[in-house]
Amino acid sequence: MSLIVQKFGGTSVSNPESLKTVANKIIACKESGNEVVVVVSAMGSSTDELIDLAGELSETPSPREMDMLLSAGERITMSLLAIHLKIDDVSFFILVFQIALLFLFCAMLCNYTF
Repeated sequence: MSLIVQKFGGTSVSNPESLKTVANKIIACKESGNEVVVVVSAMGSSTDELIDLAGELSETPSPREMDMLLSAGERITMSLLAIHLKIDDVSFFILVFQIALLFLFCAMLCNYTF
């Protein structure tokens, strides 16, 4: 069994049909006997749109607030993908970066090896 990391973003997750295609790729990889980690970016040009919106409100938006704003696009993508995967009864769970980092930190403290 291999651990496969798949990354999808932009046009590959830009609409419901492309999300279904991505879901099928994830399912096929999992059905081949692999452990699968999926990383997604925001849909289409939504990151650019969010940056433009922030720019209309402030010439120098706070880095923390920008991080929160831009993560919203990724959270939308992962949620929509999860909704479709649930239809196909795929076992999964969603982790945002901050939570994944916490898991990694805790594993390091406990000397857990992956």
